[in-house]
Amino acid sequence: MPDARRGVLLGIAAYIMWGLFPLYWPLLKPSGAIEILAHRMVWSLVIVVLLLSVRRHWSWLREIAGQPAKLALLTLAAVVVTVNWGTYIYAVNAGHVVESALGYFINPLVSVLFGVVLLRERLRPLQWTAVGFGALAVLVLTLDYGRLPWVALTLAVSFGLYGLVKKQANVAATESFAIETMVLLLPALGYLIYLQAGGGTTFGHAGAGHVLLMVGAGAITAVPLICFGAAAIRVPLSALGVLQYIAPILQFACGVLIAKEVMPSSRWIGFSIVWLALVIFTYDGLRAARTSARKTRKRVALETPQPERSTT
Repeated sequence: MPDARRGVLLGIAAYIMWGLFPLYWPLLKPSGAIEILAHRMVWSLVIVVLLLSVRRHWSWLREIAGQPAKLALLTLAAVVVTVNWGTYIYAVNAGHVVESALGYFINPLVSVLFGVVLLRERLRPLQWTAVGFGALAVLVLTLDYGRLPWVALTLAVSFGLYGLVKKQANVAATESFAIETMVLLLPALGYLIYLQAGGGTTFGHAGAGHVLLMVGAGAITAVPLICFGAAAIRVPLSALGVLQYIAPILQFACGVLIAKEVMPSSRWIGFSIVWLALVIFTYDGLRAARTSARKTRKRVALETPQPERSTT
């Protein structure tokens, strides 16, 4: 199978797994969101250590240990992803699946704003139009909910920051994830020991199936990340940008069709504005990618020496 096609399939697999997360976390009840989060951290590290051990790939640790700036960035990434994971688990188990999907719908727009504010990037007119529609959608949904959609905004901002920090760290996906989970290990274990000492833990007290599902939280965290990492090196960013909408679409479907969350007409209007913003944003990104590719081909053609014509 060609590398590009394999990359697309791996990307689709990653986003489908992320999109089906709302079906998994409710299975871990009666555990609370923080207990689930702590187990997710611990078992994710176990999975990634097993993976690296099978690959016998540990030489990178010495290199990272000698770069305190990268370690600081990955520590910050660990903190930010903890906020993201904890908020998402809470939202799903508290019946806010649709609002959590909204967070991942508006995440690309938040990431663009980070680029403007923090990296001094310039937006094209259509990108500004998309961001404007995104802001309008948040206003409409604030009026609908009677409050700021804080779950959606927390998820969008935290995941956008996570992507920004990871980009600045510039460490391979699996190795980066290993460092992040190492950073999270001590606080996670500390909380689980505290729960155990106080008799508040559910782990081991809700049946063998519950134990397996809790351990499985590590696998369902690591596997899509690995698939995504493999896809990212094989697929153009423009294609990944389109694929990323698979996850929130599936999350939204889980909230409406399976969790049966209420969707009044005002909420549909708000989501429709978000989707319009994403259509504009995606169209502009694809057009820019095509223009860039066309310019690259022309430049290569001009720089390539032409064979001399025979004069005989």
